[in-house]
Amino acid sequence: MSQVNVLSHPIVNAELSKLRKVTTTAKEFREGVNNISLILGLEASRTLEEETFTDQSPIGPFIGTVIKPRIGLTPILRAGLGMTDALVRLVRDAPIYHLGLFREKVTLQPVEYYSKLPPSPPIDMVFLLDPLIATGGTALAALSMITDWGMPISKVKLLCVLASQEGLDHVRAEFPELEIWVAGVDQTLTAQGLISPGLGDAGDRLFNTIRA
Repeated sequence: MSQVNVLSHPIVNAELSKLRKVTTTAKEFREGVNNISLILGLEASRTLEEETFTDQSPIGPFIGTVIKPRIGLTPILRAGLGMTDALVRLVRDAPIYHLGLFREKVTLQPVEYYSKLPPSPPIDMVFLLDPLIATGGTALAALSMITDWGMPISKVKLLCVLASQEGLDHVRAEFPELEIWVAGVDQTLTAQGLISPGLGDAGDRLFNTIRA
């Protein structure tokens, strides 16, 4: 079975509720996505392997630790950018590999338009960042790009703010070994492929490009 981890935390629930409100400003939306992403990153990194070293404090010697795997961050443009800064705070030296995908409005199918993946993976693990999993199509396209690149799905963690149950089921059916971290799950997906009640269009709300 796929590892789907739904955060259950009062602060996350309150932040997610604020993101849902139509009156939430772009600034507040960005801050909320950042706050939730930081908690997602902390929880998703809980089982990372550590390596020890010895050094000297001002008082005496000590044994310290560093994270062993080299982690790469892969935000899906453009909404994934809203999650990136929070993850960089946790993994400061992580390379960032942008993937450009958009969902065609009629067919709801993902269309690739950009990839910053190098010829072969110089890392051990990928954190794939996308605030919303609606139909799951965009996440699946990104996951296919990452696995075709040469990264085993067991070394990928998908982090998202909100998902539909249908979208999660779709992703799990294609990649049963994938580890998923999500702040909330809504049961309804509209005929237009939108999560309900959802958050609206995360990219538009992050970058204040909502059309009147």
